[in-house]
Amino acid sequence: MGALRVHEFTTVDGVVDAPMWTMDYGFPDDLAASIGALTAPARGILLGRTTFEMFAPAWSTRTVEDDEGAPFFNDTTKYVVTSTLTDAGAVWRNSTAVGGYDADRIRALKDEVGDLYVSGSATLVRALLADGLVDELHLYVYPLAVGTGIRLFAEGTAQPLALLGAEPLSNGVVHLTYGPAAA
Repeated sequence: MGALRVHEFTTVDGVVDAPMWTMDYGFPDDLAASIGALTAPARGILLGRTTFEMFAPAWSTRTVEDDEGAPFFNDTTKYVVTSTLTDAGAVWRNSTAVGGYDADRIRALKDEVGDLYVSGSATLVRALLADGLVDELHLYVYPLAVGTGIRLFAEGTAQPLALLGAEPLSNGVVHLTYGPAAA
């Protein structure tokens, strides 16, 4: 079975909503290398519909000259968890809608495809975490609190995790890697 790795840009107060605030911190080489190492083993990208619809116009026209991550995002098959979008391929090439969220369908996808990469998609990630489907949760924590916005963890929920690694980056961001808590 493949591994499911989640990548989130977050503030210290847990906001993951449309992270435009990351722009002030740049995209230094060590951040690019860290994300590159995270995406390298992925055989598929798993996205929620909202993130897919945000990513498609941003990535679909980029080339490697624009961004070294463009080939990964454009050439890798994207699996979109959605109950409303039926033809994801018409929105962004190499994309397919897999229907509404179903934990068994995601397990089967991990078996069939192998390693999957998830970026953003907070609603989807919450469900994946609750169902024990996330093998690695990569939080890139920006040294900023914004006070409001969508948070990865909804108020009143508990999600035990085990720290697998911590890496400070040159722009003040800290890359924290978590896995499932020991049973």
